[in-house]
Amino acid sequence: MSAPAYTGITRWLVTLTVILVAVVEVLDMTIVNVSLPNMMGTLGADTEQITWILTFYVVSAAIFMPLTGFLVNRVGQKKLLLINIVGFLLTSTLCGLSNSLIEIVFFRILQGVFGASLVPLSQIVLRDAFPIQEQGKAMAIWGVGIMVAPVLGPTLGGYITEVLSWRWVFYINIPVCLFAFFMAWRLIIENPTRQDKVDWIGLCLMAIGIGCLQIFLDRGNQDGWFSSHEIILYFIIWTTSLGLFLWRGLRINDNIVNLRLFQDYNFSSGCLLITLYSLGIFGVIALQPILLEGYMHYNTITAGLIMAPRGITSAIAMMLVASWIRKYDPRYILAAGIFFSATGTLFMAQHTLNASIFFMVWTTSIQGFGMGLFFVPLSVLAFSTLPKEAIAEGAGIFSFGRNLGISIGISILSTTLTRENQTNWNRLGSHIQPFNPNLTYWLNHQHWQLHDPLALQTLMDQLQGQAAVIAFNDVFWMVALIFFALLPFIFVLKKPAYLINFSEAAH
Repeated sequence: MSAPAYTGITRWLVTLTVILVAVVEVLDMTIVNVSLPNMMGTLGADTEQITWILTFYVVSAAIFMPLTGFLVNRVGQKKLLLINIVGFLLTSTLCGLSNSLIEIVFFRILQGVFGASLVPLSQIVLRDAFPIQEQGKAMAIWGVGIMVAPVLGPTLGGYITEVLSWRWVFYINIPVCLFAFFMAWRLIIENPTRQDKVDWIGLCLMAIGIGCLQIFLDRGNQDGWFSSHEIILYFIIWTTSLGLFLWRGLRINDNIVNLRLFQDYNFSSGCLLITLYSLGIFGVIALQPILLEGYMHYNTITAGLIMAPRGITSAIAMMLVASWIRKYDPRYILAAGIFFSATGTLFMAQHTLNASIFFMVWTTSIQGFGMGLFFVPLSVLAFSTLPKEAIAEGAGIFSFGRNLGISIGISILSTTLTRENQTNWNRLGSHIQPFNPNLTYWLNHQHWQLHDPLALQTLMDQLQGQAAVIAFNDVFWMVALIFFALLPFIFVLKKPAYLINFSEAAH
């Protein structure tokens, strides 16, 4: 294999640059969430409309992310990176300056377009920067930012919103983008380009299919899934469009996305694993603030601090992986990551409304340690058998798999939570009746009657809280089982030949 394109201090400056641009994009997926209630009054939006700020960003990013390889080949990785940084900077500024819902949604769409390729581009540049025996270490360093950013996003977003305003959630991107642009302009080496034919039919089918799929996942639970004619329409459009896109893409050579990459066993398996794992882990991360703030009554900052150790232990694990991956079979590290993630999630399924902060911190810490052990070896294994010229296309598809898993996970887990909550409400509520001796004893102890307004309000509050926490525990149990079910599939991954001699290469 050819020598790395960067050496010495330049290599680490390039690493810092691409980590910053990746972190700023990933952070924007979660940092905005906690600011939505504060935006509603300024932008004149209701509870449903304000979520468009999240939905359309995810949709536009999802459409353009798989195009990364095509754009790198046609434009060049350096030029594309600079264009995306400038675009992300300008659209972030315009989002912060917006005074209406239509304005901010439009600029969020553009922000998603420019941000879509930042994560896969950072992977591409890092693989050029490091020799093959050090790429595990490089991906571990890169992974610290990618994994910690979405975990700390709600905490940072809540703090910025309370201390400054929601507009600064967007303005903080400006100095990062300016620094990253200067560094990328001075340091990044351009790759050879080629004028690939634009497959307009494939592009349209993919854009329509992915766009409708993302809206279907985002709006499904809110609109009652297939009881809504609008959701049924989205379902028909995305299944038809993506079906045609896949059928056509496997039959022609110049498809807008190279679907033949899935013939590589490790890459296709890696994409499946990243999608299923992201479904579980990021679904849990998205739901946990609802439990902490909505039912355990912590404020935004405290809830963020409770979740922060997940990011810290994830970073520690990735630092360990940087040295382990050259000594041990990456599949064993991957299995350990899934095991710790499953175990931490299993402990989280023991929540009560009176759970201590210590309990919540150490359970999420175990889960975070598993996250840190998972992503780096999976990235190494997934890309190790791809030819160098296919890395750019593979990175876009792999990142899309992660984002798709996040969308599916939030959608499925939110739906499960809603239905389990209602089921638990009905089941527990059936015990609130005058013939229940335990209830009678409790009422007598409080010197209340069942029909006293204070007694009814207290019982309803308790019923709501207990029904919800049982529903959360059921969801956490489901995610833990999904993780455990992934374990056997790890060892069908092929171990790349050069990884066998990692320990020898280190000497």
